[in-house]
Amino acid sequence: MSILEDLQLVLETLNIPIETGVFSESAPSNYIVIVPMSDTFDLHSDNMPRIDVQEARISLYTKGSYTALKNQIVQLLLTSNFTITARSYIGFEDDTGYHHYNVDVAKYYEMEE
Repeated sequence: MSILEDLQLVLETLNIPIETGVFSESAPSNYIVIVPMSDTFDLHSDNMPRIDVQEARISLYTKGSYTALKNQIVQLLLTSNFTITARSYIGFEDDTGYHHYNVDVAKYYEMEE
């Protein structure tokens, strides 16, 4: 599995359109864009990593109040064993009318031997 697949499965329960990288269709009043950020190996001493740490940024765009959706996203992520590494309100985009809120997450995957 990958963090992108896992996030898609978890967040699709919100019934909000989700895309990876950029939203390519006509934007609805609420949508999510997921951007992969990094893949790293956890610290190890024998040059044989056992954990693959994958990180991604979830960007929520909404024309309404972002707080309820943000809280739903955070709760879903926490109950689905994601580590939230950062949360931030980016701001209101005057040109589009969207509030923009980011949630950065990490997930740890055990490597197969």
